[in-house]
Amino acid sequence: MSFKIPKEITPQQVAELLKNGETPTLLDVREPAEWVEGHVNGAKHIPLGQLLMRIDELDPNGETIVMCLSGGRSGLACELLSEKGYNVVNMMGGLSAWTDNFLVRG
Repeated sequence: MSFKIPKEITPQQVAELLKNGETPTLLDVREPAEWVEGHVNGAKHIPLGQLLMRIDELDPNGETIVMCLSGGRSGLACELLSEKGYNVVNMMGGLSAWTDNFLVRG
C-alpha cells in the first residue's frame, strides 16, 4: 500500500524539535486505548475513524505532524488531510520507533 504523503519525518527528528523548545502541531490518530498507554506530550488526539468529522479542530494553514503506532494509519490520515488542503507530515515508524522521553500516560 503506498500513500501520497508530501513530507515525512522520523520520531528522532520530532523529539529533536521538542528538545529545541519548538512546539510543532502533533496529531495522534491512534485509538483511545493506545493513547492512554502513552502519547507525546502536547499532541492532539483524534482517532483516524473520527478524523473527517473533527477536521475543523485542525489548522489548515499550519504544518501538522501526524503519528500513529507504526506509520500506516498516520500515512492514511496524511493522505486524507492532504486531499483537503492541509499541510501534513507523516511520522515514519510511528510511536513504536519513539525512543525519547516526551511520552506521557493517561
